[in-house]
Amino acid sequence: MNECRSCAAPLGAPFLSLGASPVSNAYLRAEQLSAMEPTWPLDLHVCEQCWLVQLDEFQRADHIFSEDYAYFSSFSASWLAHCRTYTENVTARFGLDRESFVVEVASNDGYLLQYFRDKGIPLLGIEPAASVANAAIAKGIPTEIVFFGVAQAEAMRARGQLADLLAGNNVLAHNPNINDFVGGIARVLKPTGIATLEFPHLVRMLEANQFDTIYHEHFSYLSLIAVEALFERHGLVIFDVDELPTHGGSLRIYAQLKATGTHAVEARVPALRTAEEAAGLRSLATYTKFREQVVETKRKLLTLLVELKRAGKRIVGYGAPAKGNTLLNYCGIRGDFLDYTVDSSPHKQGRFLPGTRLPIHAPAKILEDKPDFVLILPWNIRDEIIAQMRGISEWGGKFIVPIPVPEIVA
Repeated sequence: MNECRSCAAPLGAPFLSLGASPVSNAYLRAEQLSAMEPTWPLDLHVCEQCWLVQLDEFQRADHIFSEDYAYFSSFSASWLAHCRTYTENVTARFGLDRESFVVEVASNDGYLLQYFRDKGIPLLGIEPAASVANAAIAKGIPTEIVFFGVAQAEAMRARGQLADLLAGNNVLAHNPNINDFVGGIARVLKPTGIATLEFPHLVRMLEANQFDTIYHEHFSYLSLIAVEALFERHGLVIFDVDELPTHGGSLRIYAQLKATGTHAVEARVPALRTAEEAAGLRSLATYTKFREQVVETKRKLLTLLVELKRAGKRIVGYGAPAKGNTLLNYCGIRGDFLDYTVDSSPHKQGRFLPGTRLPIHAPAKILEDKPDFVLILPWNIRDEIIAQMRGISEWGGKFIVPIPVPEIVA
């Protein structure tokens, strides 16, 4: 990778390498276990002009988000509650009603748009992965199975489908052509329309050691500084920002067309920009420090697991998230440490994790087998998982949370 995907400035050497890894959402079927599994580097670069942190595009987005894509958003109760609250807030704040039009990009299985539908607000989902898009359609959520960008936005303009609200949750980081994506946003908004986008906050990734959120599906790692520069290039201005607890710490930005938008820029925007600069996002030393803490976390987690296995303890995993696959593959944690993992999504059960090839079962298997320790891979919803699996305390079972530093939780 030799130039920034946002501003095209030259890029230097990567500041962090997590080795070679398979695509993190490419869950295997039993008949695939005897076949070779392709891997690609996980090397992270930072642009010293616009300060976008990014991976190279080794796997095309249309391959990652194929018809076999297995991530369904509706299997986390806490995420659904977050989306319901968002719907109530933006509907009230921006006066959305039955005369409005809401578009969600990367609408997945209709997890968010269902709440706008229940309010009678006209809507459209845009989702490239047929597996999840068809689930949304089955719920009665109008969904187009296509990638969003300038071409799709122009097609929607021609049909008169301009948005009062465009929502995009955890999608900006997933698009390798972010200029085409943001250019599409600028073209599909009504003159006074707004866009809200949520994405994991780079500051939280660095400070909380969230290196497992680095995987091929995440092409970019985002800050307000980098996103403001990107949006400005396409005639959009960010007028508000929320700091959220989701996914270990996220931002929700509110943007409008610079030429015709009517919302004043809230004080939270310059305040967060100043905070990011104080956190060192414009300094290469910040990224070097992150590399050092990543390596140390790997050593600590492996040391803990080795000690437990030598003591004869049984360890299983909970969850089959993309972040968990980065963690397991980078640390080399396979069947010699974990017997298996479990996941609440039936779309993952019966498959195997990419790279490590650990089998994925339903959560009830933990209650049947009574292991000594459960390694929580989606640590961002640790409280939800601990509450769901509180029954393991009956046989003295405990949890291991690997991020930000490995710890045992009773």
